[in-house]
Amino acid sequence: MKVLVIGGGGREHAIVHKLSNSKRIEKIYCAPGNAGIAQMAECIDIGINEIEKFKEFALAKKIDLTVVGPEQPLVEGIVDEFEKVGLKIFGPSKKAAMIEGSKYFAKKLMGKYNIPTGRFKAFCKYKEALEFLGKTWYPVVMKADGLAQGKGVFIVRDFIEAKEVLDLMMKKKVFGESGDTVVVEEMLFGREASFFALVDGENLLTIITAMDYKKVYDKDEGPNTGGMGSIAPNPHVDEKTFKEVEEKILKPVVFAMREEGIVYKGVLYAGLMLTREGPKVLEFNARFGDPETQVILPLLKTDLLEVIEATLEGRLNELKLEWEDKKAVCVIISSQGYPLEYKKGFEISGLENIKGAFVYHSGTALREDKIVTSGGRVIGITALGSSYEEARKIAYREVEKIYFEGMHYRKDIGAGY
Repeated sequence: MKVLVIGGGGREHAIVHKLSNSKRIEKIYCAPGNAGIAQMAECIDIGINEIEKFKEFALAKKIDLTVVGPEQPLVEGIVDEFEKVGLKIFGPSKKAAMIEGSKYFAKKLMGKYNIPTGRFKAFCKYKEALEFLGKTWYPVVMKADGLAQGKGVFIVRDFIEAKEVLDLMMKKKVFGESGDTVVVEEMLFGREASFFALVDGENLLTIITAMDYKKVYDKDEGPNTGGMGSIAPNPHVDEKTFKEVEEKILKPVVFAMREEGIVYKGVLYAGLMLTREGPKVLEFNARFGDPETQVILPLLKTDLLEVIEATLEGRLNELKLEWEDKKAVCVIISSQGYPLEYKKGFEISGLENIKGAFVYHSGTALREDKIVTSGGRVIGITALGSSYEEARKIAYREVEKIYFEGMHYRKDIGAGY
């Protein structure tokens, strides 16, 4: 069996690594991939948004299954294009991916079907947004409606900050068309949790939860990033909360999509706030999270290929997932300056000394025979242990073996949760 994985980050490295353990898979391609993925798959130079090239490649190579990692190609309709020519692909359709592609769409859907979330207003005209921001209560959360690589969310504490963010989105166009509509939300308080479910159009299978560390600095300070680390399972989610999220959020949103004429197949990711009133939705994503995938997949004992096939074939009700009875901690090492401006091309040393942990490449590339930095988030180190503390000790022990100029990582991933 030949498999194509689309993407080039840590999430895709974790997916490729897990699929490489499947005995039925003979060959894995990854596009565009990275220096780490290249050690276990053939990397293809196709950009993640080049849907037509992907389709041509999959047909030419007779790819049996394509797995989409990032959100952009899903939102742009890669699943629909592959299915038109009979290619098997894992991920939601263009309409279904709107749950991530438009925050306004997601909020309207939740409002219509009484799925718990914060109150909101959406604006496509600068003057109307400014007028509202001049009279609302603070703090509020401001979001670019479209995709912004996890960087289009701002907590603003007064009108001055709000105007600055509004100018960034609507006047300076820092997020392009994604900021043409701005969503202003009620600020929710509590603990964040990442929930993931597999959906086969009818059946829903919730998998283990994770906790993401979004801020760039220790103690959750600094700007939001794509994620500086993660742990799994989420220590703040008990069985009661797990069931409540399933019954009041995950199942209802799949039902809501069906009622709107949209069949959802693939991974559904709910970013939640565990408030005093119960779990409420911050956002939905139409794919595995990054870096949550880097702690979830190492704990999965079931063959990932089997999981994907059951989802595509509508057999999730027959599937029982098996998990390692362990805790997982992932520490992300980033480039200096991330998530703002950063330099690339620094040689990474020490990777060959890592033992007892998973090394997931994110922003890496090959330059001659050397591995160099090529992105903001560079390497993820994931360790397993019988406790969070044990996993954390192993992860940081291995992180200290790595060096490149300007490397940065949080020191508190998994500490005190």
